[in-house]
Amino acid sequence: MGTTTTGRNGTDDAGKLLLRATLAILLLFHGAAKIAGGIGFIAGMLAKAGMPPALGYLVYVGEVLAPLMILVGIYTRPAALVVAINMVVAVLLVHTGQIFTRNDTGGWALELQGMFLAGALAVALLGAGRYSLGGTAGRFN
Repeated sequence: MGTTTTGRNGTDDAGKLLLRATLAILLLFHGAAKIAGGIGFIAGMLAKAGMPPALGYLVYVGEVLAPLMILVGIYTRPAALVVAINMVVAVLLVHTGQIFTRNDTGGWALELQGMFLAGALAVALLGAGRYSLGGTAGRFN
């Protein structure tokens, strides 16, 4: 007769680490591009939408600071929510016309944005896990 366990097994924390690292590293590429090229495009889109262009600097929070926090596992859940909000804003600001379209290979035109959003929400729900600076006992991890 088998036994059931209600605690976490060894692969749960490894899976959380893999999810966190993948989400964070892939987002950091976008953040690095913004650091190198500036936020002029984003500021222009914000101004066009009637919003203050200075809000464009928040992209550094959503694509650099929050992913770094997710990667190392400190304040992971709030950082993941920041990324999720960042993705919603990106879709609404830049990709609204693509929400119901497919790409050349038949996939959803917003696959990348959708995966970033879903990954961020998953990290926010799951927390950082044992392999993090905040540890499993961290209040926001």
